Amino acid sequence: MLFSGSLVFLLLLLNYSLSLPLANEPMCSKFAYDEQLLEKMIRQEIKVETMQDDIKKTQETVSFTLEEIKKTSVEVSKTLESLQNNATEVMKGIIRDKERNEEILKATFEEQRNNFTTDMEEGRKMLKELSENMKKPSIAFFAHNVVDLKLDKFDKIIIFTTATTNEGSGYDTSTGIFTAPVGGLYQFIINYCTYTKTHSPLALVLSGNVMARSSNYVANGYPCSSFSAVIRVKSEEKI
Repeated sequence: MLFSGSLVFLLLLLNYSLSLPLANEPMCSKFAYDEQLLEKMIRQEIKVETMQDDIKKTQETVSFTLEEIKKTSVEVSKTLESLQNNATEVMKGIIRDKERNEEILKATFEEQRNNFTTDMEEGRKMLKELSENMKKPSIAFFAHNVVDLKLDKFDKIIIFTTATTNEGSGYDTSTGIFTAPVGGLYQFIINYCTYTKTHSPLALVLSGNVMARSSNYVANGYPCSSFSAVIRVKSEEKI
């Protein structure tokens, strides 16, 4: 289309240029006129060929440029597609890392929350035990002064008639029996002395079970001995 349009324009230009000189030139012989017309036509033909060559070169340049633009466009499209794919992979990686970090943070939070809950529960238990222990009365007694000194029968209870200390009122000076006001770990220490040539088998008994025992005998003098025991006693159990 560009070439044909240019050719029409050149032909019109040729006709116009040929008509102008002929009107102004002086009348000459027909041979001279034909010769001049031929020269002008040759010059115009040369110009037209030159213009055609220029147009062809321009068309080739334009075609080459369009081809290069097409190639460049394809390369740009590939580059953009590659960048888009890379950006998509990067975003997917970021999302995966974010989700993984969120899971780690969530698991860490749950672990810390569980640990905190466990610690708080243990703390409450310790405070409860401490509070209960603080509410427990102090239990201690120091009893002495035995009136009945005869060991004349089996399972006889030795009664200490005087209790200098009796915190918690566990020891009964009338029966010689200690009743635990509260359950717990108790320590009992027994000191005793016997007469010369007298056997003194003694025992510490919890609810009918012997927990500790001792015996003493000498031919002369008044020997003294002691024995002790640490016993876990339930509330209201008797020693």
